[in-house]
Amino acid sequence: MGDLNTYHLIIIFSATIIISYFFNIYSKKSGIPAVLMLIAFGVVISGGLSLLKVAVPNLSGVLEVLGTVGLILIVLEAALDLKLLKEKIGIIIKSLFVSIIGLGLTSYISAYLLSYFIVDLDFVNALLYSIPLSILSSAIILPSIDSLEENKRGFMIYESTFSDIVGIIGFYAIVNMIDSQSSESILPDTFKSLLFTIVLSVIISYVLIYIFQNLKGHAKLFLLIAVLLLLYSIGKMFHLSSLIIIMVFGVILNNYKLFFRGVLNDFIIEEKVGGILSNFRVITVESAFVVRTFFFIIFGWTISLGDLLSFRVLFYGLILLVVIYFVRMLVLFVFNGTFRILKVSPELFLAPRGLITILLFFSIPESAKSSFNFDGVLLFVILTTCLVMTWSLISEKKKLEAHEEEGFEILETEETSEEEK
Repeated sequence: MGDLNTYHLIIIFSATIIISYFFNIYSKKSGIPAVLMLIAFGVVISGGLSLLKVAVPNLSGVLEVLGTVGLILIVLEAALDLKLLKEKIGIIIKSLFVSIIGLGLTSYISAYLLSYFIVDLDFVNALLYSIPLSILSSAIILPSIDSLEENKRGFMIYESTFSDIVGIIGFYAIVNMIDSQSSESILPDTFKSLLFTIVLSVIISYVLIYIFQNLKGHAKLFLLIAVLLLLYSIGKMFHLSSLIIIMVFGVILNNYKLFFRGVLNDFIIEEKVGGILSNFRVITVESAFVVRTFFFIIFGWTISLGDLLSFRVLFYGLILLVVIYFVRMLVLFVFNGTFRILKVSPELFLAPRGLITILLFFSIPESAKSSFNFDGVLLFVILTTCLVMTWSLISEKKKLEAHEEEGFEILETEETSEEEK
């Protein structure tokens, strides 16, 4: 049929956005994560184009760019939803410790097992594979948990966001350790870099909010996104934890009344900052939706399901899944003070791997890679954790609907009894 022309691409772009929108609607009704449907849609597109013998360019480079932009927007979207209230301090601290301990234990145990079974993979290099596979995917969790009760939803938002940041910091700390061939100074250097990034992020956030409240024009919100993308990229060039810049800015903007107090209150105009926050939240959500849509469709487009047809892939994948859910169960048991599965459900099963896992796999240095092709393991873990999450959300949705029906029946019975009296 020949190559795709401009009009074909416009039709594909438009139809994809429309289909993704309906995927989101169906996801909220069914409990099936929209991301899973997008990946499946990408697989179908790839198969259809192959059958039609349409020439398709290599999209791996596009996937990496979309993933990076999507990561920034998703973390920004999450930060713009985080309200720093006194009553939420407990859940913030709990989610931070659950994410750190869960990620650390999962990474360590998984790396130990991978280095044991794979001959040419030592423990340190194995961490570069296990850390990405230990990170919760906020890109998948955040759009999928609207139906959860408020406390559980808040916990999952905080935990997945912290998991993203801690996982990225840990991954690049190991990369730097391998590059420097020394582990003696890596922890002090990492903490110094982290502290410097946090202080810098706070200063940048105050400056940006002050400047942008005084800007005029209709394009300033996309200008703000462009500035954040620029800051993220420059930070990565200097080996800073750039994602913290994005998160801190979002949190300060969303809680500007808390951060601009006392003398600082004179530097802002509340009406203008409130307007920026309201409009910026809408643009961030819409942009994240578009980027996330194309990232996961292109990911499904580029994967090869044949990678799953290997005993070693299934063996390593199952080992990693056992570690992921076993560690998560123990950590949730400890921090919830219970050993009952029902008390930590559905959080136990909301552990999908996705965008950041894929991005960090792209970032593993060639010198640290194993001769074993991990693409199949990556695909197996992502698909399985997404399916487990799907099952859990559907089960939770049915349980909530059953409780609502029971409540309606009880209310109806009480009303009938009153009428009889």
